[in-house]
Amino acid sequence: MIDPAKSKEDLNLSYLREMSGDSAEFIIEMLDTLVEQIPVYLEDLQKAVDAKDWKAASEFAHKVKPTFYYVGREDIRDYVQLIERNAKEGIDVDHIPQALAEIKQELEIILMQVGKSKAGLQQQL
Repeated sequence: MIDPAKSKEDLNLSYLREMSGDSAEFIIEMLDTLVEQIPVYLEDLQKAVDAKDWKAASEFAHKVKPTFYYVGREDIRDYVQLIERNAKEGIDVDHIPQALAEIKQELEIILMQVGKSKAGLQQQL
């Protein structure tokens, strides 16, 4: 459910641009926050999945889900939403570890995309 085409594109920062009034400084701050928070949230989610604590996994997935939308990665947000729903409902939980591994692998690409976006934004300052 990860869109490989989005891995090759620049991030779509239109949501952050609209939210910030196109403030490069604000967008950079938001991107820095995302870079700090997403790995922590995913690690919390990983611990819950490893413990098969599906209630906690659902809650951590819910917490991290919107951050992917902010950078135009609706494909990842939707994948996290699937994890959230399946964990909450106890459906197809055997596939959650693999889905999470795919998301964590894609995170490396997203973090590189964030770095590229930040570099472009810093030139606007």
